[in-house]
Amino acid sequence: MQGPRGSRFDQAAGLSVFYALPLAPSGVEKEADASIRRVSERRPEPTAIPFSHLDDEGRAHMVDVSEKPVTRRVAVASCRVLLTPETVAALSRLPKGDALTVARLAGIQAAKRTSEWIPLAHPLPLDRVEVTLEPCEGGVRIGAEVVATARTGAEMEALTACAAAALALYDMVKAVERGAVVTDLRLESKSGGQRGSWQRERGA
Repeated sequence: MQGPRGSRFDQAAGLSVFYALPLAPSGVEKEADASIRRVSERRPEPTAIPFSHLDDEGRAHMVDVSEKPVTRRVAVASCRVLLTPETVAALSRLPKGDALTVARLAGIQAAKRTSEWIPLAHPLPLDRVEVTLEPCEGGVRIGAEVVATARTGAEMEALTACAAAALALYDMVKAVERGAVVTDLRLESKSGGQRGSWQRERGA
């Protein structure tokens, strides 16, 4: 026996069993379904410059550099640590000692261990690492130059050296200036390899 819409009365059991009746999709639902189908059918357009650390399916992987020639690679990076003039004047007599020397050594050490911090970076046999810290207007400018004879560039080593030196400098000054700011970490230039040389434009 049929009961109210959406139910059936079972005379033998004396129970009412409720069930869902299929409903025709409304115009709004049809439009939504069509939109979903259009989105799902879209294919991502290939990028003009593919990321070297992604495979054809978009998964991260370590680049195979075995077929690249071994060349002399040079990379230069920089950053700044913003400090008050009072802190800059006290850098050589802070509670932890000579801040600039400690930061410079931290940068050199970090460059040698870059592949332990950057997951897909190749370990490089570094020929030279030079880290400089110079007081400038508004704080300290940090520079790093890394030289390697290898199949891949030393950009990450130079950037890592600057970052580590800046963090070490912050550690040295935080007792007197916790508001110090690390900023403007960037690659300045690179040379060597298949793509040749690159230089940041002045003022960029």
